[in-house]
Amino acid sequence: MALALALGQRGLGRTWPNPAVGAVIVRNDGAGPIIVGRGWTQPSGRPHAETEALQRAGEAARGATLYVTLEPCSHHGKTPPCADAIVASGVARVVSAMVDPNPEVSGAGHWRLAEAGIVVEVGVGADEAARAHAGHIRRLRDGRPHVLLKLAVSADGKAGLAGRRPAVITGEAARARVHGLRAISDAVLTGIGTALADDPLLTCRLPGMTERSPIRIVLDSALRLRPESRLAATAREVPLWIVAGEGAPTKRSEALQQLGAEVLRGASSAGTLDLAAVLRDLAERGITRLMVEAGPILATAFLAADLVDEAVLLRAPSLIGADGIDALEGRPLEALTRSGRLVLTDSETIGADTIERYERR
Repeated sequence: MALALALGQRGLGRTWPNPAVGAVIVRNDGAGPIIVGRGWTQPSGRPHAETEALQRAGEAARGATLYVTLEPCSHHGKTPPCADAIVASGVARVVSAMVDPNPEVSGAGHWRLAEAGIVVEVGVGADEAARAHAGHIRRLRDGRPHVLLKLAVSADGKAGLAGRRPAVITGEAARARVHGLRAISDAVLTGIGTALADDPLLTCRLPGMTERSPIRIVLDSALRLRPESRLAATAREVPLWIVAGEGAPTKRSEALQQLGAEVLRGASSAGTLDLAAVLRDLAERGITRLMVEAGPILATAFLAADLVDEAVLLRAPSLIGADGIDALEGRPLEALTRSGRLVLTDSETIGADTIERYERR
C-alpha cells in the first residue's frame, strides 16, 4: 500500500477533477510476493490507476492481490467501472485503503467486488490515503477545494519591506520546495495586490517540470491586472483565470481575454470578493487542491473565514525590521501557529531556513 500511495502522488495536480489514485498488483506463487503490475491515475483523470495496473499485469493478474489507495469506481462515467475490469481480470483479493466519499461509489465498488467472490479488505493505510485524497474528499464533502496556505516570513515575523515592497526572504532550497508544492496543486491563487507588487509568474520552474505548472488564479475584483504583467503575458502558455467582481469593466475583461486569460465573475460586496463563493465556483470547475500564495491581507482573510486546511510556513533566520510588513494583516503570526484549528505536524531545516507544516485538526 505504501508503494501504491507513492505511485498515486505522481498524479497530484494533474488528474483533477478525479483523485490521484495509485494501484499495485502482487502475486505470490510460493516463492515470495512479486509485483506484476503498477498504475496511477493518468493526466486529466483517465485512464484510472486500476486499469493501468491491470493492463501492465495482463494474465498475471489472475489470482493476484490488488492494492489500491481508493475504492474502485462502480459507475459508468467516461470509462466503464474499474470494479468490472477487476472482476474480469480474475484478481482474487483487493486491499483498498478507504471508501470513496463520492455518492456514486461510496461502498458500491467494494460491494460489487465482494458479490463476484473477490476477497475485499478495507482500511489499510487509511490515514495516509485520506491525506493523499484530501482534495477529492474536501470537494465532495464541503463543495470546495482543499486549501494550502503558504507563507514565507522573516525571523521577526515580516513578509515584506516597508511600503508593501517585496523582499526575498528564504533561500534557494526553500524556494525550490515552493515550486514542488505548486507542481502537486491543481491551482495556485493570489490576490491582485501581490500580482501588482511582485509581478509573479506562479509557475513550477524546477528542471524538467515546467509542464507541471498549475492553473494560476488571481482574485481581482476591479480587473486591475496589467496586460503587460508576466501573468497576463504568459496566459496562452500556462492557464490564467482571473476572478473579477460582477461590476468590473468589460473593456478590461476583453483586453485580458484577448491575451488568453479566462475572466470569471464572482460575487462581491463593497469591492471585495466572497471567498467562500469563489471556492465553491472553483470546485464546480473541478479544482480539488488549491495553493494560496498571497500577501498578508488575503492570507488573513482565508484564515478568518476558516478556509485553510493546511499551511506551510517558511521561516528565514534574517530580520527585516520593525517597519516591515507583518505576515498577517492586523494579526500576530500566532493567529496561524496557535489558532487551535491548525496543528503543527512537521518541521524540518532546509538550508538556512525552517519549514513548518500545519494541518487542520
